[in-house]
Amino acid sequence: MNLKNNFKRIEGFILLKNGRVYDPYMNCNKELDILIENDRIVEVEKQISIKKNYNVIECKGYIITNGFVDLHVHFREPGFEFKETILTGARSAFSGGYTRVCTMPNTNPVIDSPELINCIVQESMKTPIYIHPIGAITKGQKGLELSEIGKMVSQGAVAISDDGLPVQNSQIMRYALEYSQKFDIPVINHAEDLSLVNSGLMHEGDVSLRLGLTGNPDIAESSMVFRDLSIAEYVGGKIHIPHVSSKKSVEVIKEFKSRGINVTAEVSPHHLSFSDDILLDYDTNAKVAPPIRSKIDQRSLVDAVKDGVIDCIATDHAPHSLEDKEKDFENASCGMIGLESAFGLVNMTLSKAKLDLESIIDLFTINPSRIFNIKQNTIKAGNKAEINVLNPDLHWVFKNSDIYSKSSNSPIVGRKLKGQVIVTINKGYITS
Repeated sequence: MNLKNNFKRIEGFILLKNGRVYDPYMNCNKELDILIENDRIVEVEKQISIKKNYNVIECKGYIITNGFVDLHVHFREPGFEFKETILTGARSAFSGGYTRVCTMPNTNPVIDSPELINCIVQESMKTPIYIHPIGAITKGQKGLELSEIGKMVSQGAVAISDDGLPVQNSQIMRYALEYSQKFDIPVINHAEDLSLVNSGLMHEGDVSLRLGLTGNPDIAESSMVFRDLSIAEYVGGKIHIPHVSSKKSVEVIKEFKSRGINVTAEVSPHHLSFSDDILLDYDTNAKVAPPIRSKIDQRSLVDAVKDGVIDCIATDHAPHSLEDKEKDFENASCGMIGLESAFGLVNMTLSKAKLDLESIIDLFTINPSRIFNIKQNTIKAGNKAEINVLNPDLHWVFKNSDIYSKSSNSPIVGRKLKGQVIVTINKGYITS
């Protein structure tokens, strides 16, 4: 793990030269130069003359685009700072090209009050990224009583979720969907029926039988997705399905979308790119919830992204200590980090599936920002600079030295990826 800061203040002028600018918000896709002074874009033109005091970054063959947006991360602060802090999580995000992330509330204490939402917002000001907190649906994530949703929204909450602890009570889920409509925010429910999960350790299938591990069936997810969307169809509201993992869930989401229900969905890089045979060597870093499923499920997720059934990529970045992961498979914690490797992994998977680069970038930028109504800075003179420079064709191996998170629980280390974030600029900072 790299303990050094991976960002520095911009002092003076930076000229991004000869890159192809793709900004889906502006319908822009052409070769342009971009001049930045401190935290703002000064000029966007076909050709900008170089001056002595300009720090020039040659971008020939690169894509200049908007910063990435992640709707689903865990930064662990407060309460679990030994795993991750807001600052180390921000470092991890910034190195992976993310300029905005949405943090889940399953901390200690649970983020279920306007005061705690405000604390997250204030701490985020010390980082190179924008952090948009998600408030808990229920007080203490106990599933019994709604949190102060309106007051949390007034302090900056962009959605509500009891992530990690599914809302099992259907009536509470109904209340959440009804009340959230007053504030035009989505409800996110960790879609697993815990009674069907039945303490399963991985996907229930041929691989779990070979390994002798208790299985978690795909119906545990799809049945909860169906319940939540049925309630949304009845009472209205916005609902967002996190970390979709199964073919059956895709089919349910597709059906309800066709019926006009206001539903969006995300997929994680690991569910999109791997099948359950990643666990053949009992690698606890690949133990996640919901579990990585079969090759059929994995192929279905790729198709769902290409068809627009799944709307965006979200990492579910979940840091854990070595002690959490270096246990037997049954007792090891669920979750992996993913911010630093997300673009390279997803770009490799989806480019093989013949999805064009612009559509892949949309999954990281305009699509997630629209789902949570997050306003990004577009690539326009006078706006604050919120920019990525990408080398989409670079093949590289993800290493431990590429990790800026406080934790290192990644099964991606040692794997070949395609496409890399070369430079990220945001809030007057640049990656170093």
